Amino acid sequence: MRTIKTGLCSYGMSGKLFHAPFIDSHPGFELTAIVERSKNESRERYPVSRCYRSFEELLADSSIELVVVNTPVQTHYEMVKAALQAGKHVVVEKPFTVTASEAEALEAIAGETNRMLIVYQNRRYDGDFRAIKKVVDDKMLGDLREVEFRYDRYRTVSSGKEHKEGSLPGAGTLHDLGAHLIDQSLQLFGWPQSVFADLMITREGVGANDYFEVLLYYPRMRVRLKGTVVARVTTPAFVLHGMEGTFLQERSDQQEQQLLEGAIPTISSWCPASKEPDGYIHTTYQGEEIKKQTRSEPGNYMGFYDDVYKCLVDGAVNPVPASEAIRTMRVIDAAMESFHEKKVIPLA
Repeated sequence: MRTIKTGLCSYGMSGKLFHAPFIDSHPGFELTAIVERSKNESRERYPVSRCYRSFEELLADSSIELVVVNTPVQTHYEMVKAALQAGKHVVVEKPFTVTASEAEALEAIAGETNRMLIVYQNRRYDGDFRAIKKVVDDKMLGDLREVEFRYDRYRTVSSGKEHKEGSLPGAGTLHDLGAHLIDQSLQLFGWPQSVFADLMITREGVGANDYFEVLLYYPRMRVRLKGTVVARVTTPAFVLHGMEGTFLQERSDQQEQQLLEGAIPTISSWCPASKEPDGYIHTTYQGEEIKKQTRSEPGNYMGFYDDVYKCLVDGAVNPVPASEAIRTMRVIDAAMESFHEKKVIPLA
């Protein structure tokens, strides 16, 4: 296999859990270098990789073909731009950028430099989302009328991270968690007609929204996307109601927890499936009434990096092109506008 020498821009949580283990374990990638500005944490697990003290050092390494920009969203525009102009292909964490206009500018630069720009939407590779996608693709509920996706956490104290919970542009759960839900919704249901949103700060000492509700309007369907940090007890993360039935699905994917516990991912299935049922369906499908508990198959984030490899080496389709991430950013922009203007915002 041709080896893609890869540089990682940060070794925080996303680097440790969602990028480095997959790059290192995939036979087609080499984790060539990691940026740590002052610490040496990556040396213990990845001693063969080089440790750079700055992004500029990483870009100056002519051997590196792919750069993973997994730094705070407020830095994405300048860093992705610099990497593309340095001749590197780029994987960039979600949210793609702070605004849609920044996202559009980066897409243009990728075109001008003839480099691949790929957005890291790993939740497409969750087992619970795959279960939802199969039900929707197979039209098991008939014509859908009402859908609700939630991404809830229980964190009543601020993390102190200014880029996530401060007053900086791009901070807040709408950009952070909402980007996942919006991307998943657009993947399943396409482009909505309009958007309405409500945002709130629920905790002391936090400068950005930590609650959001976004309503997407479709001709004969409503999709509600919600997230909060004060959900000590959660409800089903995915609720779909159609003319033939209902499907409930818990947020049950275990990959993040397995990675926290030190699991080493592989291309084949490496994460165990849920031991208990994590879904419930009651519908009429192909003339038969179905009423049963369901259990989703394990997800695999390695699928993302395998798709990236096939894109760069074999010319396969970009797994998450900038054009799709731009649509997510346009919905976020519209949601912000809706909240400030207190009205429904039409989408072109």
